[in-house]
Amino acid sequence: MAITPVRTLVAQAKSEITTLPADAVAQAVAAGTALMVDIRDIRELERDGRVPGAFHAPRGMLEFWVDPESPYYKPALGEGRLLVLFCASAWRSALAAKTLQDMGVENVAEMEGGFKGWEAGGHPVER
Repeated sequence: MAITPVRTLVAQAKSEITTLPADAVAQAVAAGTALMVDIRDIRELERDGRVPGAFHAPRGMLEFWVDPESPYYKPALGEGRLLVLFCASAWRSALAAKTLQDMGVENVAEMEGGFKGWEAGGHPVER
């Protein structure tokens, strides 16, 4: 039995979610209407740096941290702001945004290009 390639899953997810360019994300964060959610592994943050002010929610805990019924719920993820997910290159964030949408989260998007796109666009990074 063949498995569905991850590229196919990512493409399907991207066809069903909102993807925002880094500049638009920066503007929404500055306006207080969005929260950047970094879903990368802690080792990636330590190695590559962080986006100042981004909320770190490891991919493996994201659904638990978003669900108000979960004992792991994080109130910062339920404040009503647009949750803009990002990973390194916008693959995991596409799948995660789709999963949150499937859970019923309406205010979710992913950032085009992920952390690499953010950094390449000249946006601030903490090392």
